[in-house]
Amino acid sequence: MAEYINIKGQNIEVVASDPANPTLGQIWYNSTSNTLKGLDFQAAAWASGGNMGTARYAFGDAGTQTAALAFGGSAGTVYSATEEYDGSSWSGGGNLSATKNSLGGCGTQTAGLAFGGNAIPGGATNVTEEYNGTSWSPGGNLGTTRYALSGCGIQTAALAFGGRPPGPGQLTATEEYDGSTWTAGGSLGNARQSLAGAGLQTAGLAVGGLDTAVSGLTEEYDGSTWTAGGSLNTARRSLAGAGIQTAALAFGGTPSPTGATEEYDGSTWTTLSASLATARDSLGGAGTNTLALAFGGSGPSAATEEYTGAGPVTKTITAS
Repeated sequence: MAEYINIKGQNIEVVASDPANPTLGQIWYNSTSNTLKGLDFQAAAWASGGNMGTARYAFGDAGTQTAALAFGGSAGTVYSATEEYDGSSWSGGGNLSATKNSLGGCGTQTAGLAFGGNAIPGGATNVTEEYNGTSWSPGGNLGTTRYALSGCGIQTAALAFGGRPPGPGQLTATEEYDGSTWTAGGSLGNARQSLAGAGLQTAGLAVGGLDTAVSGLTEEYDGSTWTAGGSLNTARRSLAGAGIQTAALAFGGTPSPTGATEEYDGSTWTTLSASLATARDSLGGAGTNTLALAFGGSGPSAATEEYTGAGPVTKTITAS
C-alpha cells in the first residue's frame, strides 16, 4: 500500500487538538481523540431534525437553529401552546394568553415577541406578548389590528409589516417596537399578506406574499424607508425566512406547496439545489443563511429540518 508521504509528499501532522485555521484538503491526526481528520468542502443541505410535539401551521416563530421557538398556530383546532427546540428535540414552554394563528413573531428563545394574528374567539387582534424563556406577559399593542403579517428583529427592537386587516385587502403598514410601544414606520411599497421576514429593525427584509396575486417581491428596510430588492425566482406566499438583509434564506411556500430554497446576497436571489424534504407552506423559520431551521407547516406537519450552508467542514476519516 502506498504511504501518504509518497502520495502527497508530506507526513500527516500529529496534533493534540484540531488546527484553528486548517486549509482545504489538509489532513491531521488528533492524538487526543485518536482520530484521523481532514478539512473537506460540504455542499448545502437540509437534514432531518426532531419532530415538533404538535403538528401545526400558521404559528409564530423566533430564535436560532439550536434555540428556536414556535407558538400558537392551527391544526383542526387553534393553539396557544409554545414549543422550544434545543437543536435535537422540542419541549413544551409557556402558553400564549389566548389561542391564535397567523401571528407575527421574532426575537430569541428566551426573549421572544408575538404580535397580531387571529385570536379564537375574537378574530383579528393587535395584542403583543413578550416571552422570557418560561412565560408570556403583555406588551404594548400594535397600532394596526391585523393577521397574516410578518416581522423581524429582537424583543426590544422589532419590526412588524404587512398583513391583512379585519376586513378585505392587504396592508402596507409598518410598525417599530422599542420593548414597550409600537410606533409607525415607513410603509411597504406593495401591500401584502402571508409574507416572510428576516433581518433587524434597521435592516429588515420583506419577501414574497400575496397582494392581488402571489408575489416574488422583495423589499429592504433601512430603519425608515422600504426600497425594492431583487425578486424571488419562485413567487410564493406563506413561506419562511431566515438570516439578515444581506445574507438571507427563503424556503417553502405555495400556491403549490414547495420545498424550494433560495439564498439572498443583498441584491439577488439564487435557487439552491438543496430543497426541503417535506414540501410545505405556512411553516416556521429561524436561524441564519448558513444554519437555518424549518419546522411545522401545512399538512399539518410536525417535521423539522436543519439547513447547513455550503463551505469547509472538518470530517473524521474512517476506513471504507
